Amino acid sequence: MLVHAHPDDESITTGGTIAAYAASGADVTVVTCTLGEEGEIIPHGLDQLGSWAGDQLGGYRAGELMAALRSLRVTEHRYLGGIGRWRDSGMAGTPAANHPRAFAGGRLAEQVAQLREILDERRPEVVVTYDSSGGYGHPDHIRAHEVTMAAVRDASSVRRVFHIAAPGGAVPGAEREASTVIDIRAQLAAKIAALRAHATQVTVRPPNFALSNGVPQPIAESEGYVLAQGPADGAATDLFGGL
Repeated sequence: MLVHAHPDDESITTGGTIAAYAASGADVTVVTCTLGEEGEIIPHGLDQLGSWAGDQLGGYRAGELMAALRSLRVTEHRYLGGIGRWRDSGMAGTPAANHPRAFAGGRLAEQVAQLREILDERRPEVVVTYDSSGGYGHPDHIRAHEVTMAAVRDASSVRRVFHIAAPGGAVPGAEREASTVIDIRAQLAAKIAALRAHATQVTVRPPNFALSNGVPQPIAESEGYVLAQGPADGAATDLFGGL
């Protein structure tokens, strides 16, 4: 199970890993916490979807997410609390943080209970989310970390928890030394297709992609993780290794 804050996060930092395990026959569940309503929009023809105009970006991005998950061969997806329950909080200090449904400002106990319900249903052995910094400091990423770490605490099925290390610069500021590195070369086509599905947020020109700032970043041939909980033996190249 992978717990992500917004649509596109699953593809940018973990898309190859998702595709690899889905292709191997593993039961992969992706949990998305918000619809990404506050995202910046790259295509000019879609800019009126934004929260500053029609405020329809969340619904549009839900469609992008479904297309991305099809490319990654994921069949199990959940929105935390149901679709639309929690809203993108925006970056720290923005007006979006004051929205009554803002994810980062929501009641933590409620959110933990919602994720625990999914954990109890899906019973994953391995859970992946962000580290305590959220990778690059986004309040929703930090809250996703907090919710996940609290929810897995007494989840009997969970044997390992990993934090995303994202070597290769997949997200600025998100690099950490990885204890587990997953070779995704065989899954690059699937990851690229998933990235392309998120057209409002990502521009793809292999071997690079760019977010709304236009800065090219490499589509790396591996994805990295830091083991946060569970046995380390066998985990250097496989999230399930040795289990």
